[in-house]
Amino acid sequence: MPPTPSPNGRARSVEELNARIRALWPHRDARLSDEQRAEYHELLAELDRVERGDVTTAA
Repeated sequence: MPPTPSPNGRARSVEELNARIRALWPHRDARLSDEQRAEYHELLAELDRVERGDVTTAA
C-alpha cells in the first residue's frame, strides 16, 4: 500500500505518524471502526517504511 502523503506532499516524520496513530484512540479501551483500523494499518506500514529508510523527506 503506498504511503499516505501529508497535506503538503512530503513524507511524514516518525513523530507525525506516531501522533496520528495515538490520535486514533481517545482512550485506552476504545475500539476502532473498520475505517480507523484501515488507517491504523496504513500508518503502521508508512511508519515501518520511514523507520527503515525507504522513504525520504523533502528538504
